[in-house]
Formats: sequence, structure tokens, C-alpha cells
Amino acid sequence: MFGARGLCHVSAADMPATVSMRAPIPASLRPAARSGLHLRQAAFHRRRPSSIGVICGAAAKDLEATSASSNGTSLQHEVKPSKLSTAAVHGGERAGRPRVADALTTPIVQTSTYHFRNTAELIEYNEGRFDSFEYGRYGNPTTQACEAKIKALEGAEDCLVSASGMNAVTSMLLSLVPSGGHIVTTSDCYWRTRQFMQNFLPKMNVGVSVIKPNDLAALQQALDQHNVTLFFSESPTNPYLRCVDIPAIARLCHAKGAAVCIDSTFATPINQQALALGADLVLHSATKYLAGHNDVLAGALCGKPELVGKVREFHHIMGGVVDPHAAYLLLRGLKTLDLRVERHNRSAMEIARRLEQHPKIDRVWYPGLESHPDHAIAKRQMSGFGGVVSFEVRGGLQECISFIDNVKLPYIAPSLGGVESLIEMPAVQSYWGFGPERRAQIGIKENLVRFSIGIEDVDDIWADLVQALEYVP
Repeated sequence: MFGARGLCHVSAADMPATVSMRAPIPASLRPAARSGLHLRQAAFHRRRPSSIGVICGAAAKDLEATSASSNGTSLQHEVKPSKLSTAAVHGGERAGRPRVADALTTPIVQTSTYHFRNTAELIEYNEGRFDSFEYGRYGNPTTQACEAKIKALEGAEDCLVSASGMNAVTSMLLSLVPSGGHIVTTSDCYWRTRQFMQNFLPKMNVGVSVIKPNDLAALQQALDQHNVTLFFSESPTNPYLRCVDIPAIARLCHAKGAAVCIDSTFATPINQQALALGADLVLHSATKYLAGHNDVLAGALCGKPELVGKVREFHHIMGGVVDPHAAYLLLRGLKTLDLRVERHNRSAMEIARRLEQHPKIDRVWYPGLESHPDHAIAKRQMSGFGGVVSFEVRGGLQECISFIDNVKLPYIAPSLGGVESLIEMPAVQSYWGFGPERRAQIGIKENLVRFSIGIEDVDDIWADLVQALEYVP
């Protein structure tokens, strides 16, 4: 069957009659097939049985002289247009597609819809006997490969990739928390997430309790007083890098029937395995470390199939679909995630230690430092402390601006987790419209800096910070 280098040399005619691309649907998935739910569940396609014979059958089909559709099946008729306008649409494509099965990188399947040879084939797809896709909002091969990779990194049973981190958050909250439900979250949190929870969800009769990170007594009180559906927190948080005790929180929440979702964007699956620690779901703004090059918007949600499946249903209705090219870039970035995070961890730890000793820095917030309030928790549940260091410059707003305006290596920009260093003042970048009093109420100090350390040489980063601090009176 196999020749040199494992290549298949079997023609389609040589394959046994029992080998078919239309493998029977597993018994566990038959109810979904009958209801048509698999049309909206990419995971349905991933669980289809496969074999070497099936793969060889597909390869042989690619080599046949007959034309083939994008589903890998022969077309009954080749289109032979007589007019230029028709040739412009169909020429070069309907007579057969390029073979891509042996491409080293996962191809970008840049299509919004998928076609079928005939109605019988469509019915077989609807009933789960034909493995393909139907419409771009319900799944894409490039995106599916991306989901499989993130799932493997997180040790999850299921994964959904969407158009942005905020899309992943809002889809998760709207699909899992019913009217009359209740959410518990932490005070240190990305402001857009908190804005959605506190300003929009109450309009849908969803209650929200905000507690301080690791205030387990406050969490227990909220669980006792409300019908809590979900606990949600970043860990580490934004911008003070607070780390919540995931196992302790999971024990309290699960005892009351509440699910736990951890936004692990700052940690990445390299530094923290939130699901193994007891969380039911882990969420990422994949825009950040997972993609890693400041050129992609994407979000990811991993965890238990029964929870991710509910979010997928809602996601497919709302349409927050990641573009296939963005999925390809995310897939590419994930391949170097471990290497990049190792560098981020090492450089951030060194910069945090040096900043803590500098006379013009009042305080450094980094979970790898013993001075951080959650250092013991971070040390217990993280293998590395991440690439973001927050710190307070001596003085107030104007002194901090003097520092920021004189750095030369980092870009003054929002976001984090890319290969380039990015620096910002949260008081100006994200919270300027709040005003000084409101910023003080929610804990955003005027002299706070959030520094996302890239993969540049650590001594170059430090030299630039030192020269910029010379401008602080």
C-alpha cells in the first residue's frame, strides 16, 4: 500500500468497496445528526472516524484525471463556458482544484460557503454520513485546525475560536448565564469586560457581584445570597496582575452548582493550566500571546463540551466568526508560543527586579516578586509569571507622562503579548474619560504604567527605561 517515504500508491479502483469517505456516524452523535445540530457544531466533524484506508482513498481521488469538487468528490460535468463572463467566474476552478493535502502548513480556506455535488450528498451531510462543511459561520477547516491546537495546549475537551477576545467573553456570558442568573467577578479586570457585565447584563435581568481578588469570604457570601451561575475572573488580572486561587474558588463554586471561567490571557497555557486547576472554562484574547505578533484579532474559549457547545450555538447565531486568514496567522503564532513565553518570562522577571530597586519607582506589580500580594498563589499554580510588568512612577500624572514620552524602544500603544514591547499609562490609554475621581474609585492610579515586555534583548530594554526615568523630576 505504501511506497517510499510512506506515500500511498493505491488507486481509487484498488480500494475495497467497504472503504468510503462517507463513514457511518457514531451512535453517540446520531441524535445531533437527526436534529441537524451538527450543521452548527464544528466539533461534530472532528469526531468522525478515520483510517489509513480513508486517507489513501482521498489521496488517490486527488490524482485521478477526473475533475473534483472542494469536498473531494468527482463532479458529474465539467463547465465549459462559451462566454468570457462565465469563464471569469468558473474558469480554472470547476475542472479541478489544486491538491493541498501535502502542504506543510495548514492552508487558508478562504471561503464563505461550501458546495455539494447533488441533493443526495447534501442529505447525507445533514444526516452525518458525509464529512464536509456547509457555511462559513458554522465552521472552517483552517479555524478548526487552530481550535484543535489550542485545545491540545490547554488540555481541553473542546475549543471555540472567535473574532476577538471580547466576542469570546460576551458570547460566553450571554449564552451561559440566563435571565435571573448571577455572576461574580473581581474588581481588578479589563475595563471593557467589566463595562459589559455591570452596564449591559443588568438590562437582561442578570445580577453582578464584584469582589476583591481572593476574597473567599465575599465569594462565599455571594454564593449564599444569590443564585450564582458563573464566577469569572482574569488570572493574572489587568492591570495589577492579581492571581486568584483557582482550586479554592472552584471548590466553593462547584459546591453551589456555579461554573468557573478563568481568563488566562496574561498567563497563557504555557504558564498556567486553569482547567487542570479546577476551572470549567478558560478564555483567551488570542490577539495577545497566542498570536504573538500584534497582527491578529481573535478570541478562544476552551473547556467542557457541554459548556463550550452552548456558547458555540450562540456564536453561530450571532456570527462573531474569525476570518480564515486571521485563523492561519493565529495558527502560525501558536507554533512559537512556548519559545516566546519563555523569553517574555525571563525578561519580565529581570526587569521587575531591577525596577523594584530603582529610586524613581514607587512600586512594582509582578507576581514573580515576593512583594506582590499574590506571589504565593502564583508560585503554586503558575510555571512562569508572564511578560507584563506594571509599576508606579514616583510622582503623579505629569511625572509619569515625562517618563512615557521619553521611552524610545517600546511603542506607546494598547494591547500586550506581542514580540514588540508596548507601554501605556492606563489612566490615559483606557480610563481617561473616567476622570480623576472615578479612576481613583476603581483603583487606577495616575502614575501607573503597564509594560508588556517583548522579545528584545533585556539589556536594551533596561537601558531605555533607565534613560527615560532620568526625565522624572
